[in-house]
Amino acid sequence: MLNENIKAVRKSKGLSQDELAIKLNVVRQTVSKWERGLSVPDSDILISISEALETPVSTLLGETVAEPEADTLKAISEKLEVINLQLAQRKVMRQKVLHWLLITLCVVTIAISAALILLNSPYLGWDFSDPETAVLGVAFHSFEWLFVRVAPVILVVSIVGIFVTRKKR
Repeated sequence: MLNENIKAVRKSKGLSQDELAIKLNVVRQTVSKWERGLSVPDSDILISISEALETPVSTLLGETVAEPEADTLKAISEKLEVINLQLAQRKVMRQKVLHWLLITLCVVTIAISAALILLNSPYLGWDFSDPETAVLGVAFHSFEWLFVRVAPVILVVSIVGIFVTRKKR
């Protein structure tokens, strides 16, 4: 029982026989003999073993130590299934967010286009002799000029994106 407990605790701590032997100032063969039950450590060494393995002497002497079970194939497949489910949910959420962003972009583009049509380029009637009005008029005209050229592209790309990202039933 002592031999099995020394071996189980050593393995659970991630130590090799060599590493334990170095901590105890003995040769590896001595640790091997203890673990195979061919010899028994004396009381001083037993205390050193418990200190090196950070385990009570009572555990080494009497209590059985269960070796940690390695993950079975079933446990690994369950974990992978959970991970795949989480990734799928994340993908669906990203697709929904992108879908609604594209719808919002379409609505904003149409709203700005409608506002520009209703305003009918009001800056054309402004008095540009005032420098502030001139700068504001040029800025407004530049925005309108750029928007009129870019808006159709934005609208087409957004509409295509909406159809691509729509939820398939």
